[in-house]
Amino acid sequence: VIQETSRCRGKIANSTITPLKDNRAFIVSPYFDNRERKLTRVIGIVHYEAVKELYCWFCCHPHGKIYVSRANIDVHSDRFEFPYGAADIICLEPENCDPTHVSIHQFAHGDIDQLPRFEIKNRKAEPFPVDFTVCISTMFGNYNNVLQFIQSMEMYKILGAQKVMIYKNSCSHLMEKVLKYYMEEGIVEIIPWPIDSHLKVSTMWHHSMDAKDIGYYGQITALNDCVYRNMQRSKFVILTDADEIILPLMHPDWKTMMQSLQQENPGAGVFLFENHIFPKTVSTPVFNISSWNAVPGVNILQHVHREPDRKEVINPKKMIVDPQKVIQTSVHSVLHAYGNSVDVPMDVALVYHCRVPLQESLPRKSLIRDTTLWRYNSSLIMNVNKVLHQTVL
Repeated sequence: VIQETSRCRGKIANSTITPLKDNRAFIVSPYFDNRERKLTRVIGIVHYEAVKELYCWFCCHPHGKIYVSRANIDVHSDRFEFPYGAADIICLEPENCDPTHVSIHQFAHGDIDQLPRFEIKNRKAEPFPVDFTVCISTMFGNYNNVLQFIQSMEMYKILGAQKVMIYKNSCSHLMEKVLKYYMEEGIVEIIPWPIDSHLKVSTMWHHSMDAKDIGYYGQITALNDCVYRNMQRSKFVILTDADEIILPLMHPDWKTMMQSLQQENPGAGVFLFENHIFPKTVSTPVFNISSWNAVPGVNILQHVHREPDRKEVINPKKMIVDPQKVIQTSVHSVLHAYGNSVDVPMDVALVYHCRVPLQESLPRKSLIRDTTLWRYNSSLIMNVNKVLHQTVL
């Protein structure tokens, strides 16, 4: 459908999650994607049954024509039986038009001035300003694990992260102070994530455990948005949680590790690291720093025993990806990508994951002592103290 207009006047949407009129589809952000053909890929959340058709309204300057085309709605396969899931709303772009904005509508006809307009990101190619960006999705439940968060942030920086993006739903007042510190430092970017004002959210990953609208605060949508948001801003994107650190065992940092992994695996775009639980219930009081005891949260330096692998249980993986090679991602694997996925052996690196135990009946002697983290202890302690003295203490 082509409509003539003098100009496009729709209001520009500025929130992270924008509901369409029927509240069955929510737009997060459109991204230009010309890896195969010229299209706008809109990251969103849709009801997998109720949303049958959507239309992309492109405004073409300078001649002021509006092109309307039917979108291809691709709901990601890993909905885990929740009615709402991450979706790519794919719009083929009109010929000889490089639209800067798109509107998404249930109908092919109507008044564009009534529709919110979304800026299409990644429109112009940019040089990569950073090597490593960490995506943390989603901070919720009035998050207050302050000490462990600061330790993770400082470890990310030691290992080579220049940017950490946090999809934030809610956190404590104390945590806000810490986030403000990191935002002023320039390493943290906060993406507001008010998903619970639109949908009933589950804190579980599967619908059978908690029958709500969407799983785990819409984590999968946030991860996909983070990959696309950083497609032209970061050479690698690291998809983990705030209580997880991809810890190299053979290399001093991520950069040397990734150079070596890429040399060994040319063409690969996804690197999977085994998650290992270091139970916070088992302590080794070597680094018992008295001033830290006043800070809420876990001191990871005291947790250096990991649970052994269980033959019948698959270890979930976390990832470092080349965002240009990812089409759709889930939490523990990539659903669609260009190039291969590589399982990184445990002697090269593992995910240090300090949390409640999964094998709580195991005695301490059955756990494996693994003090890799202590290699970094002096710089970690110094950096954490600096942040605590400027924020919490």
